[in-house]
Amino acid sequence: MFRKLQVVAATCALAAGLTAVAQAAAGSDSRQPAADRELAVVGLPGASFERSIEAHTLRVRYRELTTAARKLDVGLDHNLLSEAVASRPELESAIADLEPMIEKARQRELEFGSVAGVSQSTLDAIAACESGGDPTAVNAAGYYGKYQFDTGTWAAVGGSGNPAEASEAEQDYRAALLYSRAGASPWPVCGQ
Repeated sequence: MFRKLQVVAATCALAAGLTAVAQAAAGSDSRQPAADRELAVVGLPGASFERSIEAHTLRVRYRELTTAARKLDVGLDHNLLSEAVASRPELESAIADLEPMIEKARQRELEFGSVAGVSQSTLDAIAACESGGDPTAVNAAGYYGKYQFDTGTWAAVGGSGNPAEASEAEQDYRAALLYSRAGASPWPVCGQ
């Protein structure tokens, strides 16, 4: 239902834009009735109009997916996400590539869902103090990621590898686990 509403809205917006183009093409000749100027839009070949709607829908879908990819931190090069995709085949290919990656990231986010009793605002405050909220932060003293885990503590809450290389969702989950087990004590300065 939501998708149908988006297509209808896109159709209306495109029709309004085409009407404006037709009116501009007709010039400011006030002798020609507005209805006649708008007929030029209706007279467009149906296939062209449908292709315009499809292209617009693809661009909207691509924008939605790139926004979701950034929010879910799917590990893509964010410079690539911001590049304009010019043609329909490129858009279709980009969408086909993004959709499975985003679905996988959403599943992972569900897997690392919030831990009961630990609010995100508490975690955000700790992360802001520890690393400025940067999930890739590395401290020369051997602390890594958004919550500045050492590797032993990271392993104790089920993490593997370098915490700064884990997704932000996983870092949030592991920090929530640690907080639910030990309270603010693992962060003696920032947990206060």
